[in-house]
Amino acid sequence: MTLMKYYRPTSSGGATGHAYVFIENDVIVGDRVTVECGVQLWDGVRIEDDVFIGPNATFTNDLYPRSRDHSKPILESRVCTGASIGANSTILPGLTIGRKAMVGAGAVVTKSVPPFAVVMGNPGRIVGYVENTARVAKSTTPAIAAEPGITPLNVAGVTVHRFKYVRDLRGDLTVGNFADEIPFAPARYFFVLNVPGSEVRGEHAHHACHQFLIAACGHVSVMVDDGHERQEVRLDCPDVGICIAPLTWGVQYKYSADAVLLVFASHPYDSADYIRDYDEFLKVIQIPSKSV
Repeated sequence: MTLMKYYRPTSSGGATGHAYVFIENDVIVGDRVTVECGVQLWDGVRIEDDVFIGPNATFTNDLYPRSRDHSKPILESRVCTGASIGANSTILPGLTIGRKAMVGAGAVVTKSVPPFAVVMGNPGRIVGYVENTARVAKSTTPAIAAEPGITPLNVAGVTVHRFKYVRDLRGDLTVGNFADEIPFAPARYFFVLNVPGSEVRGEHAHHACHQFLIAACGHVSVMVDDGHERQEVRLDCPDVGICIAPLTWGVQYKYSADAVLLVFASHPYDSADYIRDYDEFLKVIQIPSKSV
């Protein structure tokens, strides 16, 4: 074990540490990493390149600290390239903080954090996603037309559709035609409901399947990412849907308690059609991960 007061950058652009940083034996720290005062890095922590760790952040490595059973293997915790960990945050054992994710000051992270997610609170919850590149629009929430029509997003192959809405004393009705307004014929549908507000769904792309999402009840936010651009759309009325093309990374979160998400898919279920790892997604669309 090493109690460090300072460690200086190497000639190859290594890590920078500040006063009273504690590093145990089995720790790996990448290049261009900043570790601020009072941070504890216990066995099993893996820090990749270009990471910032704020003052007094703590990484735990024992799920059962009162068991006194030291024969259990140490769980590996990983902070991926470009991520930021805020001051006084706590990271539970065995978690991964995804590429360029941001953990807010004081957050208690109890689940792995997806790439680019912004996490705050105790327990930590995803409250947003960071912008991908400087080319992303200043507002990542696009304006949706008030009248029926189609609004293309900055994200390639993604469109937001406003459908006809008819109000009547007998009850309201909204309707859309697949042949005219939605660019694929559905092969299946499914509902997502009873999702706790802290949970995140999606976190994948498809090789071939198109999807069309409508909040039939309540509201849910949909984040779409083509590797170059990232935007978020809030679905909060049944006459608005989002069409997501293949090879688009999608995440759904911020579910209201009464949210019911209706999804139409162009293909039957096929596990081989899913891309569930973001780095693999970048490889498929031929974008080097270091450039994102």
